[in-house]
Amino acid sequence: MNLFIGQLGHLSVIVAFAAALVAAYSYFQSSRGRALGEEDPSWLRLARGAFFVHGVAIFSVIGCLFNIIYAHRYEYYYAWSHSSNHLPVQYMISCFWEGQEGSFLLWIFWQVLLGFCIMRFNRKWEAPVMAVFSGVQLFLVSMILGVVLGGVKVGSSPFILLREFLTDLPVWKMNPDFVPKDGTGLNALLQNYWMVIHPPTLFLGFALTLVPFAFAIAALWKRELTAWVKPALPWTLIGGGVLGVGVVMGAYWAYETLNFGGYWNWDPVENAVYIPWLVLVASLHGLVLWQKRRTGLRTAFALVVATFVLILYATFLTRSGVLGNASVHSFTDLGLSGQLFIYLAAFAVLAVALLISRWKEIPVSAKELNAYNPELWVFVGATVLCLGAFQVLFTTSIPVYNSFMGLIGIKTNVALPADQIAHYSKLQLWMGVFVALLSGIAQIMWWQRNNAETLINSLTAPTLLTLLGTALVVLLVRYNGLTITAPYIVLTLAGLFGVLANFSTIFNLLRRGIRLSGGAVAHLGIALMLLGILASAGYSNVISRNVSGLMYSREFTDELNNDNVLLWRNESAPMRGYKLTYTGQYFEVPGVPGYVDKQFLYRTDDDYKAVARAPIAVDGKTYYKTGDTLEILPENTYYRINYKDQKSGEQFTLYPRAQVNEEMGGLLASPAIKKFWGHDIYTHISSVLDPRKEKPWSEAKESVLSVGDTIFLNDYFAVFRAVEAAHETAGLNLQKGDLALQADMIVYGEKRQYHVHPVFVVRNRMVGRVPDEVEDLGVRITFNAVDPATGKFTFGVSTTQKDYVILKAMEKPFINLLWSGTLLMALGFGLSVRQRGGKGVIAEEAPETEATEEASSRAARPQPVS
Repeated sequence: MNLFIGQLGHLSVIVAFAAALVAAYSYFQSSRGRALGEEDPSWLRLARGAFFVHGVAIFSVIGCLFNIIYAHRYEYYYAWSHSSNHLPVQYMISCFWEGQEGSFLLWIFWQVLLGFCIMRFNRKWEAPVMAVFSGVQLFLVSMILGVVLGGVKVGSSPFILLREFLTDLPVWKMNPDFVPKDGTGLNALLQNYWMVIHPPTLFLGFALTLVPFAFAIAALWKRELTAWVKPALPWTLIGGGVLGVGVVMGAYWAYETLNFGGYWNWDPVENAVYIPWLVLVASLHGLVLWQKRRTGLRTAFALVVATFVLILYATFLTRSGVLGNASVHSFTDLGLSGQLFIYLAAFAVLAVALLISRWKEIPVSAKELNAYNPELWVFVGATVLCLGAFQVLFTTSIPVYNSFMGLIGIKTNVALPADQIAHYSKLQLWMGVFVALLSGIAQIMWWQRNNAETLINSLTAPTLLTLLGTALVVLLVRYNGLTITAPYIVLTLAGLFGVLANFSTIFNLLRRGIRLSGGAVAHLGIALMLLGILASAGYSNVISRNVSGLMYSREFTDELNNDNVLLWRNESAPMRGYKLTYTGQYFEVPGVPGYVDKQFLYRTDDDYKAVARAPIAVDGKTYYKTGDTLEILPENTYYRINYKDQKSGEQFTLYPRAQVNEEMGGLLASPAIKKFWGHDIYTHISSVLDPRKEKPWSEAKESVLSVGDTIFLNDYFAVFRAVEAAHETAGLNLQKGDLALQADMIVYGEKRQYHVHPVFVVRNRMVGRVPDEVEDLGVRITFNAVDPATGKFTFGVSTTQKDYVILKAMEKPFINLLWSGTLLMALGFGLSVRQRGGKGVIAEEAPETEATEEASSRAARPQPVS
């Protein structure tokens, strides 16, 4: 038991908390009563030193926490509850942020790095901005403090010992120093490479929302009500891109890992990150409007503040336990809901009060907007984004409303919509329509003269091409026997218009020799995403229809009986355009590419070890010889499915995986995906023989055979070829003096032959038997006895259910538009950051004044953003 690493980690948390407190107070004192850039140098030095100590302490906490996970220190609850001995190193990284404490620490880590960037690159704004930064860090670190003050629990420590968390276990009375030999392991759904990179990206996005918020609060505090936009805008661009990519990463993880057939399920936790991203993008447009057109500053202030408050609200939703059963993947309540609410309320009240107090001082534009002003359409677009966010926020917050009313003694029965997907999608679809249309119109207007003639000329080509393209899509959909409703036609039209209008903008800019518009590229990406969502979600097609005319089981649902295909092992079955063959079960073997057939492995008493029955080779390279002991990862079973296109003859193989997980409701299946340029084939296992249950073998029927004899096995037969000395391939751990014989038999199935090697063992005058089975045929053969006098051998034959899988497959048309659109959106944000950065992220270009607007409209317009 190693107590030092935990004590060091907990001490580092306390130091980080104290240093954040000193930094916040010192930054506040250095800036109080002084103009921007004229801070008190002594307080400023103290503040910088304190924040540096804070950063070092956070790095120490991270090192200690990863050490207890990597070194399998199961005396600590965090390591025991999130890790296990056989977990690959990359998933140990996922263990780090699987728990609440680790995710808070990840958030704190990113804000430390961002704080250092502010100190390095934004010296003029350092004191007031870092006062806000340090204040936020103070609250965040308090969430992992893990101390009790006056009977009140403050934070939850990741360094709590297992015996302090599970105090009621009897083992502590017998052995206070007891340490489990293994942990409970990482959630199976999180054992995916996206879970290594998705949470850090998402929390970096969370952290980046603090930067414009801190600039806005500093501006309100110091009455620098316009100057803050320049340094805040590049950070807002980075935050919008990173948070957007983080959200889509989560969607792709769901697409690759979960088996509901999609990438977005409108779960409250998904909504909790989607809402602030919409408002963040709206605030970005507000900042651009002020910097380039001197309008919309109040809107920018309000939306920047709202974005950060919504991030805090999302944290409260997902970590307070208030969602209860409304979400499938929210964190459990660690008793910190009150502390989270205080955290949320403190910053919300402070920010809103400061904004209200300065509201009348914030400059407003005297310019009147008309239909030919791009500013008007940017405002409308920001409004649409906010309305879309509000609709999701309102419904997602129903559990919060019920909890609050219950807290004040009023019983409510407000329930979430029965069909949440339909509820959200119905309104979000129209938001997508307006976003696509407005993004195209605003981009064209931003770069043209503001008059009717120019506007009409610029819109004519994309509009005509859009109408032609939409008509073609409708005809193709109907030609393929599908229906297309009016809302889908409208969304198709809007998405195509968004793509063509933004592409037209990009083409015209390049033709005029003007630098590429990051905003047009980002808007083009978003329009492609909308088309990808429309095609893949609206026209996802089940291709695994049951055409046998038989019901698989009365215990199955109608969907499982109707929308799935039954595959017997090594027997082909047709499936809309394909011929499918299930060829067996496979395991993952570390160090061996791909997967290894279970029939090549003898399982041992150790679930994570097996003995090779035959050489294990891939592409001519032998990784293990017969009899070698190797490690396996037995949690997941991979089912090998061969696809053959009945028209082209093209073949490919998929390995959908499944495991029986009682904690997560039984069969836990993850899909396998074959990607084509125009669609994906999405395949997952719906039902298999339950590996938790012993196979119901029939009573063994004995046969006495001589070498060369034939034995009949129901519909099959076997030839007994020879008896030979057994080797270590059976995992027998043979000792000196042991006798082990192995029968060599060939079983003839309907389409192939199988080698079977049952083993007979004599050890210390005790007889043992190792049966062998053919899972394809449901046959098991046991070597029961040897008669040396007659040369006869006795075998027992048992039969059981043949191996099978029930499989569902779907076709996802044009889903690559969604993923490629995401990349284009991220590229657009990156271009905008670069174009506004000059020498660096925070070296902004000079603002444009009113006097230069008319000249800019005749030449290159200022750079818009998404």
